[in-house]
Amino acid sequence: MTAQPELIPEDLSCTTLSTDDLRVTELRAEDRGDWDAFVAAHPDGTFCHRSGWSEAVAEGLRHTPHFLLARRGGCVEAVLPLAEVKSRLFGHTLVSTPGCVYGGALATSEEARRAVTARACELAERLGVDALELRSEQPTEPDWLTKAELYVTFRKAITADDDANLKAIPRKQRAMVRKGIKAGLVAEQTRDLERFYAIYAESVRNLGTPVFPQRWLEALQRVFADHCELSIVTHAGKDIAGVMSFFHGDTVLPYYGGSRSAARALYGNDFMYWDLMSRAAQRGYRVFDYGRSKRGTGAFSFKKNWGFEPQPLNYQYHLVKSRAVPDVNPSNPKYRYFIAAWKRLPLPVANRIGPVLARNLA
Repeated sequence: MTAQPELIPEDLSCTTLSTDDLRVTELRAEDRGDWDAFVAAHPDGTFCHRSGWSEAVAEGLRHTPHFLLARRGGCVEAVLPLAEVKSRLFGHTLVSTPGCVYGGALATSEEARRAVTARACELAERLGVDALELRSEQPTEPDWLTKAELYVTFRKAITADDDANLKAIPRKQRAMVRKGIKAGLVAEQTRDLERFYAIYAESVRNLGTPVFPQRWLEALQRVFADHCELSIVTHAGKDIAGVMSFFHGDTVLPYYGGSRSAARALYGNDFMYWDLMSRAAQRGYRVFDYGRSKRGTGAFSFKKNWGFEPQPLNYQYHLVKSRAVPDVNPSNPKYRYFIAAWKRLPLPVANRIGPVLARNLA
């Protein structure tokens, strides 16, 4: 998985001279190559915009995808990945995209963006959802409600020089990385998802969060096989931490990670992310995307302590049946007692119940 430029159209606006009407349709199997080429070429395209999420969301989370594609003639001018999430507990939404950090429309023009967004609003009305949610990095809909105070993302440039990357980490955190190295930790790349899932499920239970279904991670690993890596950190032959990462363009994204209690004293998380950064940099990746975190959480502080500056995520909402922006997240005070109780559940119980809840929280 060495970073390489993908084959992309030379000009995203390849049909500017076309007199054909702009047509918006849902993604078909035969459209996927054009969709992904468009995403790869677009300056705002992310891994979360790839067409494979349509298949992964349907198979792994059991949500109905509605990936919208705008064409003029034979050329793609806009894409908008969406999926319907329907839950008795957490509401009914149309989201771009469940399980993803980023989302929203990619377009070559304002006309094309408006076309796919208007179709998304029509779809939301027809489905009778509470709200349509676009997980945008930057706000694109001036009249929509925007939630920018909750989530941030962390991204930073890396180089092929290990010393430079290490020195870019603040001194205190850099010392923890070195302690992890001195502790004799080893990072092993594997395809053994069950081994990773055992670590991940225990970790999220300890945080008071329901775990995703294993089939979700299996779907991601299968659909993005050439862009997905599992890395497990061991100490004295025992698994203590693990991370599922994705690779897109010049970017590496550690996406799902977790650790056991033994990792804390051994600085297992610091070692794990440093090892990933170092290996990715040597393979030609130039951006380390630490992903989404909620302000005021331990994950937020951990990433900031690595010298990454938080960048607000502007999630935008078109309300249909709801009178207010949905607030389904662990920071909501009404979930405080649920989280405290969940942390005390026996792991087998949490692993049995959690996937039923978590698929609707993606």
